[in-house]
Amino acid sequence: MEAVRELYNRAKPFLAVIFLQFGLAGMDILTKMALNEGMSNYVFVVYRHAVATLVIAPFAIILDKKIRPKMTLSIFAKLVLLSILEPVIDQNLYSIGLKYTTATFAAAMSNILPAITFIMAWIFRLEKVKLTSIRSQAKIIGTLATVAGAMIMTLVRGPIVELFWTKGIASHESQSGGLDLSHAIKGSIMITIGCFSWAAFMILQAITLRTYPAELSLTAWICLLGTTEGAIVAMVMERGKTAVWAINWDSKFLAAVYSGIFCSGLAYYIQGVIMKDRGPVFVTAFNPLSMVIVAIISTIILREQLNLGRVLGAIVIVVGVYIVLWGKSKDRKSPSTDEQAIPTQEMTHETKIDKENLSQTVIHINPSIGTTATKDESI
Repeated sequence: MEAVRELYNRAKPFLAVIFLQFGLAGMDILTKMALNEGMSNYVFVVYRHAVATLVIAPFAIILDKKIRPKMTLSIFAKLVLLSILEPVIDQNLYSIGLKYTTATFAAAMSNILPAITFIMAWIFRLEKVKLTSIRSQAKIIGTLATVAGAMIMTLVRGPIVELFWTKGIASHESQSGGLDLSHAIKGSIMITIGCFSWAAFMILQAITLRTYPAELSLTAWICLLGTTEGAIVAMVMERGKTAVWAINWDSKFLAAVYSGIFCSGLAYYIQGVIMKDRGPVFVTAFNPLSMVIVAIISTIILREQLNLGRVLGAIVIVVGVYIVLWGKSKDRKSPSTDEQAIPTQEMTHETKIDKENLSQTVIHINPSIGTTATKDESI
């Protein structure tokens, strides 16, 4: 039983991020369905976080009562910035990009997130890069590969890749003449900017958890502030359009509830818990899994078709992501060994000095009190 319990504890982070990717894949499908039916992406973001706030807040109030630290101006400023970066900027831009493209395209483009996180960390000197180091070279090559893969997906089309369950079925995309190139470029730009905002959110969330280590309360605050700020943005962007706020028992309602519970409430909490132990890079490492799930489900539900350009671009992105992660994992292992070795050497050296000083001091004092002490006795 102890062996099984230990194995389960080791597997928990992996199971959690896999569950997270299945949840995000479902969000892509449902959100695309809601947007295709005319739902405003600004209103969708508001409803999504309103649902998340209603679900998470009661748990945060009860379960975080003893561990929730006192709110300070610095912490509240970070919470406001977090709620702007992900709920408002990233999700609105990602939804716009999803509206211009397809669910598979958007899920594949979001795989550039680990590379963007690396670039941002490098710019802000959170990541050290040495061009002579194989680890740094791997991270740079992987970053360039993800960018190249995104460009291939956007600009290269190629023949349709027929799957056995899509043969003989005409999709909405094929009936409308395929995905327009200008729409693909606009959508990829929106998704890329959203990924920059998402990466900044991940880094800031990891930093905030150091001073505010209450994951449920942090999630509740982000969702509440995101609802308020998103409502302001929606009222400005959709002014005079009261009809866009109407919602019925349809796919729009399902998308808002599902995304609010799984992809805002649970996702923020799960990634916060994992990041405290494994860091943000581990969380983003499983993004390609979501792309595979979306690619399969979207061809069944949304009747989307895959062309060769998207498949090749997605493969290049996945390879680039794991090259970056390989360099990052090696980079994390190496310093830890050095850091453990250096204190040991310093401690040994300081201990020898203390022993020598102690022995010399005792030998110097002993004659004054009329006793004789050897060096070994003083030690």
